[in-house]
Amino acid sequence: MSFLISRFNELADWIIPMGLLLNLALRAKVFQIAFWGLMLTAPLVGHTNDWTESELALMKSLTLGNSSSDIFSPSNKFVTDERAATFGHQLFFDTRFSANGAVSCASCHEPKNLFIDGLPLATGGLGTTDRKTMTIIGASASPWLFWDGRKDSLWSQALGPWENSVEHGGNRAQYARLIGIHYSVVYQSLFGPLPDLADLDRFPFDASPESKIPSEKFAWESMTPEDQDTISRIFANMGKAVEAYQRQFMPARSKFDIYVEKILDRSGAAPEETIFSQQEEDGLRLFLSEDKGRCIQCHNGPLFTNNEFHNTGVPPRKGRSPDRGRAEGVELVLTDEFNCLSRFSDADPQDCQALRFVKKKGPELEGAMRTPALRNIAQLGPFMHQGQFATLREVLLHYRDAPQSKLGHTELKPLDLNDRQLTSIESFLRTLDGGMTASEFLLEPPQLP
Repeated sequence: MSFLISRFNELADWIIPMGLLLNLALRAKVFQIAFWGLMLTAPLVGHTNDWTESELALMKSLTLGNSSSDIFSPSNKFVTDERAATFGHQLFFDTRFSANGAVSCASCHEPKNLFIDGLPLATGGLGTTDRKTMTIIGASASPWLFWDGRKDSLWSQALGPWENSVEHGGNRAQYARLIGIHYSVVYQSLFGPLPDLADLDRFPFDASPESKIPSEKFAWESMTPEDQDTISRIFANMGKAVEAYQRQFMPARSKFDIYVEKILDRSGAAPEETIFSQQEEDGLRLFLSEDKGRCIQCHNGPLFTNNEFHNTGVPPRKGRSPDRGRAEGVELVLTDEFNCLSRFSDADPQDCQALRFVKKKGPELEGAMRTPALRNIAQLGPFMHQGQFATLREVLLHYRDAPQSKLGHTELKPLDLNDRQLTSIESFLRTLDGGMTASEFLLEPPQLP
């Protein structure tokens, strides 16, 4: 009996480890099958021929050109004039063009901060505005300016804040006089002779048709139409000089552009060097997908914007009423005295197609805001027209959940995306950070006369 017990113990010492080994081997086999099954269904990174021809064409359409020289500004014939750009550089930083002598364009559009102030609502002027400061980087490529598109050129956009009571707070007669005092030489070399602005019988110190101060409005109405036109033309030319300066700032190439360039060089095969992480490439796939992320529907073209207006159900900031957006903006641009069809424009009417054939009415305009460009987007927070969302994650969650709009009807439909996929899209968006093209001296305050 003792012999049998001894043999049983020897067999047990051999069988039990073998059972454990068999169990481990079986588990390893199951893991191997699961792993290869996942690899066959997951997006591949670092493998050849991973992008289709249609995907490659779409990605190529999103990359930047070599320069900003192809930007077309038909209503401003001075837009490429270097003298106008130098003049505009000075005007952009000159705080004398304000009611209190302390506000310049750079007060809200901070050059070293990608031309934004990083606030939900702009407060760099005389008060607080109703919307967030938009960057001017790439703005010269847009047919519409401001969140609601109430301006149709970058030069006419520059005029609005100068006379806005909560921004610069000044008036065009005041500014014309400052041009005569400080900038007469450069102004006349560009735009022609200035009148005798010291003649107060013709040109009051303070006058504007846009002023909320009764005395300034009365002074404007007391001027002859010809003198009103003279002052307004000087004012318009100030805007044209500022546009010539601002158009120098375009987005620079980013990691995304380099990735696409390498992919195209290899006919769709992954580049030999690692440029995108798995997460970034997964995010790009979701971004391009028409049935998953659907971002490409509005964020397309080299600046990742279709320059159109959409109601995406973004709630107003706490304590503020819903913003009508494009519904109000289109009315303003059609009646703007400085639009493409105005007497101050340098364009032929046939060059003003966007304005001539703009959609004027429709329920879809209520609450619709201009699609922002996504170049450098990770550095341009907070996000949306009133800075409602502090982070990109909050933006993506809003688009995934697609809440109802407080005004009008949202265009969004809920997205079938999990948290990991949202993280991938956010990672991709950060590959669009490339800064801007511009000489460093253009970001610094110039010497003023």
